[in-house]
Amino acid sequence: MLSASCRFQQQARHLRRVALIRTIGVIVFCCLAIAGQTSRSQADEGFRPIFDGKTLDGWTGEPGRWRVEDGHIIGQWTEGNQPKENTFLIWEGGQPADFEVRFRFKFDSQRGNSGIQIRSERLHGHVVRGYQPDIATDGWVTGVAYEERGRAQLARRGERTVIDQDGNRTTERFADEDELGALFDLHEWTEYHVIAVGNRITIKINGHLMSELVDDAPEARRSGVLAFQLHRGTPMKIRFADVELKWNKG
Repeated sequence: MLSASCRFQQQARHLRRVALIRTIGVIVFCCLAIAGQTSRSQADEGFRPIFDGKTLDGWTGEPGRWRVEDGHIIGQWTEGNQPKENTFLIWEGGQPADFEVRFRFKFDSQRGNSGIQIRSERLHGHVVRGYQPDIATDGWVTGVAYEERGRAQLARRGERTVIDQDGNRTTERFADEDELGALFDLHEWTEYHVIAVGNRITIKINGHLMSELVDDAPEARRSGVLAFQLHRGTPMKIRFADVELKWNKG
C-alpha cells in the first residue's frame, strides 16, 4: 500500500505531465495559426481593392442597372426593363495586361447570366467585347472561358484549350465538367479568381481549376478593360463583393 507521500508525488508528476502536454498543444496551435496567417499574407501580397464597398467610384455603367447595397455591387434588371444589348459595369482604372483579379459573387435571382470581362475593348456606351470568364445559372456555363462578341466558347469547364497562330484548337480534358460544377453553389457566396499572364488565361472557382486557355490566335488580346456583365434575356440580380486586382505592371 502506497503511503500518502508517494501518492502525492505520483499525482504531482501526473499534473506536471498534463500541464506539459497542454503547453505543447498551445504552442503547436499557435505555430500553425501563424503559419496559416503567413501563407494567407503571401497569397494576398500585391492585391488591392478596386471596389471601395460604398460607392461605384472608378466604375461606369448604365444608370439604373448598377448600385451599391450592403457593401456589394448589385447588377439587376427587371421585367419590362430589359437592356437593348448586354450591358457592362466597366472599371475605369486602366487596361491590365498581366494580372490576377478575384472577387466573390452570388445570384439573388433564380436565373441569370453574367461574367467578368478581361482584356476587353470598349465599343459604345457601356458595351465591350473580349474575353469573358463566364458566370451563369445554366448548368455548364460557369467557369467557362468565353469571348463576348467574338469566338464564343473557347474552353469548357474541365478543359484546357490551346489555340495556335492559325486559329487551330487543341483541347485536353483534365476534369469532369459536372464534378467541377458540384464544387460551388451560385446562390451562395462563391470565390472567383482569374489569372492572365501572356497568352494564358486560368479560371478558378473556390480554389479549384475550372478551365484554362492558351491563345496565340491573331485576334487574341493581351490587354484591355475589366467589366462585369448584365446579360439580356432573363430578368436577373447578381451581387459582387471583395473585388481585388493584382496588376503585374513590370
